[in-house]
Amino acid sequence: MTTIAVIDYGMGNLRSVAKAIEHVAPKAKVVVTSSAQVIDSADRIIFPGQGAARDCMASLRSHELIEPIAAAYRSKPFLGICMGLQVLFDTSDENNGVACLGFVPGSVVRFERKPGQESYKIPHMGWNEVLQSGVNDSSGGHRLWHNIPDRSRFYFVHSYYVQPQQTDMVAGRSEYLANFCSAIAKDNVFATQFHPEKSADNGLQLLRNFSEWKP
Repeated sequence: MTTIAVIDYGMGNLRSVAKAIEHVAPKAKVVVTSSAQVIDSADRIIFPGQGAARDCMASLRSHELIEPIAAAYRSKPFLGICMGLQVLFDTSDENNGVACLGFVPGSVVRFERKPGQESYKIPHMGWNEVLQSGVNDSSGGHRLWHNIPDRSRFYFVHSYYVQPQQTDMVAGRSEYLANFCSAIAKDNVFATQFHPEKSADNGLQLLRNFSEWKP
């Protein structure tokens, strides 16, 4: 039986993530865990989260999860969600600068309004289109986009967005105050700014694709 570990470091709506995975992968064992041993032994890893980058990093350190996450990031099918995308990067501009995990070269920056954009609210909250990219997939479309139409809408809640240095990692882009990266992919890793567990049928399809993905 495949074991899918949802990493619990005290931040994020883990129940909704776990329930969504259980729904799309009924034959898998879904475990919400803060145990390094369980993470090490799991077949697939989901790294969710919400809130502030500084709090996230402090919680990861206090739960002694940085090394298990690093090992999983290098070796297993790995899905990051929201804050679980952002802290993969080098730094976040939040609170005058936060050092993050440094797995992905690049930074996390805050949305800024420009003249004429005064009506836009920060955080960016609600449904928005994602323009897919076929990055790292010779078939012309990433496996996690399978059966999801291009420009499908997903649910977002965030005030910051990622800026990867390696543009070939961008797997999805969206438009809100700026044209921003809303998904990355490389080898065994896929991570999204949006919440697939809150994104109705298309989000469930992405999670189903992840549960079957063989990078």
